[in-house]
Amino acid sequence: MYVIKYFQTASDAEARSVLQNRAFQQVTPGTLDALVPWVATNGANITVIAESDPVSTALPNSLQFVVPSNATGSVGFSNEGYWGINVNTSWTYNASLYYRFPSASSFSGKLTLGLESSDGTILASNSTTISGSQTTYENVFLTLTPTKAPLNNNNSFFVTVDGSEAAGETINFAMFSLFPPTYKNRPNGIRIDIAETLAAMQPEFFRFPGGNNIGQTFATRWQWNATVGPLLDRPGREGDWGYVNTDGLGLLEYLTFIEDVGMQPFMAVWSGYSLNGQSVPEDELEPYIQQAIDQIEFVVGNPNSSEPAALRASLGHPEPFMLNYVEIGNEDFFASTSYEYRWPAFYGNLSAKFPDINFIATTLPFNPEIYPTPKQYDLHVYNPPEWFVENAFYYDSFERNGTGYFEGEYAASVADAEDGLPYPTMQSSTGEAAFITGFERNSDIVFAASYAPLLQNVNGSGNVGGQTPSLISFDASTVYPSTSYYVQKLFSLNKGDEYLPSTLPTYNGTLYWTISSSSSTGDVYIKLVNTASNASDVTFDLSSLSSLSNTGTLQLLTGSGTASNTPETPDAAVPVTTSITTGSTFNYTAPGYSVSVITLSTNK
Repeated sequence: MYVIKYFQTASDAEARSVLQNRAFQQVTPGTLDALVPWVATNGANITVIAESDPVSTALPNSLQFVVPSNATGSVGFSNEGYWGINVNTSWTYNASLYYRFPSASSFSGKLTLGLESSDGTILASNSTTISGSQTTYENVFLTLTPTKAPLNNNNSFFVTVDGSEAAGETINFAMFSLFPPTYKNRPNGIRIDIAETLAAMQPEFFRFPGGNNIGQTFATRWQWNATVGPLLDRPGREGDWGYVNTDGLGLLEYLTFIEDVGMQPFMAVWSGYSLNGQSVPEDELEPYIQQAIDQIEFVVGNPNSSEPAALRASLGHPEPFMLNYVEIGNEDFFASTSYEYRWPAFYGNLSAKFPDINFIATTLPFNPEIYPTPKQYDLHVYNPPEWFVENAFYYDSFERNGTGYFEGEYAASVADAEDGLPYPTMQSSTGEAAFITGFERNSDIVFAASYAPLLQNVNGSGNVGGQTPSLISFDASTVYPSTSYYVQKLFSLNKGDEYLPSTLPTYNGTLYWTISSSSSTGDVYIKLVNTASNASDVTFDLSSLSSLSNTGTLQLLTGSGTASNTPETPDAAVPVTTSITTGSTFNYTAPGYSVSVITLSTNK
């Protein structure tokens, strides 16, 4: 039996919204940091304030804009987005904001929203009339269609008024939004090029809400009900990796994207442990268990009998989503002692309510022993490339006792977490590939695997914990699939449903392989990994397989050990497809640091 699922762990990267700090969430009013990256133009004064009459209880802060009394010309402020904004003349952008006058005024004038290049060229603009009598928040929605193409991403979103008309006025603004077209045209959706890069892997599942990004503290934990509904009702939270999560990518957006791509969700629920080392006492777990039940009800419940499911239906998805796997916590081996009482409390209540769902434990397998005994465990590993090569047989010795394993996070890094790889290399990626051959050989017990982290903005805060690279990097306009991305894609797209036994690779050798076949097409897939710098020869004897053609298809990913797909060298190592002469027995030379996928078809 060969049924391994491939995909990645989610992350709340800047993969969707264009404007940075668009709602002033989780910032300290009155500070310069609260303004980043907003910039005043033509003498205006802008300050983030604690709003006396906020746009919503979830968003207590606003941007106060003061027009100088002697102002002339266009006066306003701008936002450069996440290190630039991609302006495309074939797109229409949806722009919106909320405004109010803190004191009633006789002002009536034009408010202009637009996009401009770094040299001041107006690329797109649109205007509407606002009134000084508007002392409660009013929404402005405008579309922006660029008429000029910029030279690069050094562009910004701007908001202006006519200085002469608005001289001396004070206006408060809240909840800005700027969206280009999104994947499947979903409101508040995913950036198209990033989504398409993920979809091209034909992934089978998506693990979310993002590894250990479910809470540094009890107060800042990821809570499903704070991530659904109108954006005005989402307060955001301080994420676990040093930046604010807007939660614009909330539970419904995750589920919709997963459904749009044809994946299934692997969803985590918070289980009473936070990364600051605190665990909820055993006698205080009930409200957190109920919140987990409500989270699952939102996903799969009946709107006629479940309040969370009725909320889902009111948001446009009356039918339940697919949900077969739920993780209870994440990396709870950090608090294994308290997991001894948290696991039975959560598992007992959740499995009784949802008997058809598989619940995955997140402590170390059988260490400690917890009851009821988990049927699935989630394992994580970040180590140097050499570790992955040395542990290609990691699962071979595992007892076949009915327990399944999910390799929920893995990536080759370096030993020193302060000096992690900025991007995967062919050495690190082939190390991972050798490890993956062990998943396929042991697919009777390893039911799924996901690389982590998934996404990173090349200009952002860098690797998670300074330790590991990400599978896909991107900037404001371009996606940079890594060498590890291509490894994942090669394994995902060239996958049979039956594992074919063969001579085993050598322990601590340099060549690793796996062979599988498709019961529907008869195709045979040979995946061969060379983890050394030197080329190696190998002979395949397929005489036991009948009716194979004498030619096949070779997909080859190779490069020097340091070859890395970066913004400067985006195609340093990409798969190349060619024809190959095969037969019942054939020789093949695997280049140094390479992953080769040989597909053999059946003569019909």
